[in-house]
Amino acid sequence: MTDPCVVATGLETARLTSLLNMKILDTPPQQEFDEITRLAALACDAASAAITLVDADRGWFKSRVRVGVPEVPREHALCSLEIDRPTLLVIPDTHLDRRCADNPLTQGDDAIRFYAGAPLITSTGHCIGRLCVMGHEPRVGLTDGQHGALTELARIVSDRIEARQNRQIGLIASQVVDVTSDAILCADAIGRITFWNAAAEAMFGRPAADAIGAELSIIVPQRFRAAHRAGFAAAAQGGHMKLAGQMVALTAVKADDSEFPIELSLSRWQSESGSPAFAAIIRDISARKLLEREREQAWDFLNTVIEHLPAMLFVKDVQTQRYLLMNKAGAEIAELPQADFIGRTDSELFPGRGEGYEARDRAACEVPGVHVHESQHVRTDGQQVHLRTKRLRVDSLEGQPRYLLGLIEDVTEARRAQAEVARLATYDSLTGLRNRVSYIERLGMLVEARSPFALLSIDLDRFKAINDQFGHLVGDDVLLRAALRLSGLASSGDLLARVGGDEFVMVLIGGDADKRCRRVASAIVTALEEPIATDRVRAHIGASVGVALFPRDAETVDAIRQASDLALYRAKDQGRGTACFYSEAMDATMREHQMLEIALREAIEADAITLAFQPVRSLETGHITSFEALARWTHDVRGSVPPSEFIPLAEECGLIEKLGAGLLRRACNEATRWPDHIRVAVNLSPLQFQNDRLCETVRQVLKDTGLASERLQLEVTEGLLIRDVDRTFRQLQQLRSLGIQILMDDFGVGYSSLSYFERFPFDKVKIDRTFVDTAPTSAASQAIIKAVAQLGTTLGMGVVAEGVETKEQLQLLTTYGCSHVQGYLTGRPMTPADAYDAVLTEQKTVGNQDFVI
Repeated sequence: MTDPCVVATGLETARLTSLLNMKILDTPPQQEFDEITRLAALACDAASAAITLVDADRGWFKSRVRVGVPEVPREHALCSLEIDRPTLLVIPDTHLDRRCADNPLTQGDDAIRFYAGAPLITSTGHCIGRLCVMGHEPRVGLTDGQHGALTELARIVSDRIEARQNRQIGLIASQVVDVTSDAILCADAIGRITFWNAAAEAMFGRPAADAIGAELSIIVPQRFRAAHRAGFAAAAQGGHMKLAGQMVALTAVKADDSEFPIELSLSRWQSESGSPAFAAIIRDISARKLLEREREQAWDFLNTVIEHLPAMLFVKDVQTQRYLLMNKAGAEIAELPQADFIGRTDSELFPGRGEGYEARDRAACEVPGVHVHESQHVRTDGQQVHLRTKRLRVDSLEGQPRYLLGLIEDVTEARRAQAEVARLATYDSLTGLRNRVSYIERLGMLVEARSPFALLSIDLDRFKAINDQFGHLVGDDVLLRAALRLSGLASSGDLLARVGGDEFVMVLIGGDADKRCRRVASAIVTALEEPIATDRVRAHIGASVGVALFPRDAETVDAIRQASDLALYRAKDQGRGTACFYSEAMDATMREHQMLEIALREAIEADAITLAFQPVRSLETGHITSFEALARWTHDVRGSVPPSEFIPLAEECGLIEKLGAGLLRRACNEATRWPDHIRVAVNLSPLQFQNDRLCETVRQVLKDTGLASERLQLEVTEGLLIRDVDRTFRQLQQLRSLGIQILMDDFGVGYSSLSYFERFPFDKVKIDRTFVDTAPTSAASQAIIKAVAQLGTTLGMGVVAEGVETKEQLQLLTTYGCSHVQGYLTGRPMTPADAYDAVLTEQKTVGNQDFVI
């Protein structure tokens, strides 16, 4: 027995499908439906009316008269009652109908008390909604005339909904015809064109106005028209149409008489008058024909390429192993005529060797994919060549092995080049010693085998100065000669490698390595102390050596290398030209160094590096003219860490740029609190000049803090200038263009090149405190101070003497012509608050020069 619930569900699904196919839900209002709704309300003398479409969740009003909402939930829609019974539904009083109980639409002041709805029936027999009228008062019902009017109006609504759908389908079909790239045209029984779409206009070069009414033969070349007319006449009489239902390739003609290839499909249909008519779909296949010609040309081209390919190319039959193709290069490599290969096997062509070729062919045919084999071949002239053969099985469309494709290349030169690359990958191209990668691999083997050895890390002293001063050619010559000296000190079983620019390692291998290493390390230092004579210069370099022993000092490759590097670091720190052996104390020092680096990073992130300010006074007035900003760091455990320790650490671990920018910002912020005539001097690290961001950083800090650029002084050292003179002066000039003063700090302790003053007009030069300390007792120091002071006066530069601690020093500096002094005598470094108080106090006691006594 059929389940009624299943039937009801199926009917509702079909009803909803019919409604959705109408594509009318949620469409904008339309006048034709609004007029019917108003007429229904008028005919039935109703307060309101609506065309209600009932979907799965709601009752949606396509048209409504005096209905305040566009839709209601389906459970509240009276039109959904008895939706499965397509008959007129009348409810005289909703308050008396139990189906309307608890329906909010039938409650309240504007309650619906009367309802009548005529079903909207589609051509498929489904009720998709109702045309309904409603009132706020109960009624007996509808009169016969009202009953008939409401039912007829509902039928009109259904017809118009379906007519609307048909118009949409027709519109879609029309749009498809208009936008398709295929030409679509129709002709009547006598062959006159009755339809001509836009694609036909473009394809044949004829506008529709000219084509419609003309004979269909206008698209047929003149030489084919007689046959066309005869065939068309026969088809019009009901005869057989060989073009019907299939695409046939033909030749068509355009309005300009140019011919082109087409594919045409013709079908017969009946016009509205009942007479036979024909429709044709035509596709321009010019591009396809062109592609076919191009494919033919490509095939010819491919054959040419195969024939002239510089590598052997062959094709064999999988079953018989006989050659089907052999190109010209293959015949030349095999030293046989090309025609000899076709139809023959390798055994027939190469007696004694062919069986091996065939065995490899069979192996390649058994497993899909590319199979590569390399072999040596001796030509008849005795030349040995290296051949690489790639074999690939090609299957048929049915998946069965069909052909064997082979490509044989002469890779003799490539193998020679690879051998050279392998050599270069192992050895340093300049010195011929092993390189870094090869040395580390060899070290790994020794560690894995637990073979005792001594690792000597060697760094050439003063090499960079030689390379910078005399150029890379001289530098390379020095490196080569140094490598030769080192080679003379290594035993036959030892390993010598160049691992960096001027860095070498020597690995002493064997049980006596711990005994030999001290002697060899000393010999290295001695050998490289001797000047190295090149074609251009006599170079004095020297070497520092760090020594670590395996397995005593470390038991892994990384650890032994680190131990040797620590020893080298200590050797260089002890004054270079020495050899140093690793100890656990070095490791502890390194760990402490790393912990300090971590703490410094955290301090910089927390902006915990502060500033002290030391005044610089004018010897002429005794007044403070500026403060030098001095970095200060208090470590949680170590307490105060001197700048001489944490500034180099920041430079070493890449923090100096961030630290420098933070201190610059802090100094400029503080200076904005001082009187406008007081400047602030900030030291720059040479590493801050290694990129091109310095000028932009300074500009941004000045902008953010509001400090006038002429109140900022930047101090640079001579050490900065010798690193990259041109680049440095370029950046200093950019800073000077902002209005900033540039000072040379610590003058006299570096190279002290007077040419710097010729190339760049420094605002002030600061004499290093070492000359000030010895000025009262050293004639040389006095002479240097006098010379610098006179130079400053001549060039218009201020001269600042640093480290002034006694009145005797002050008197001498005044006598010698220095313009400014800085030191404990004239003012110790002070906190920002004390610096602020000092300039305010000085303003109140202008003229106080007691310190000049």
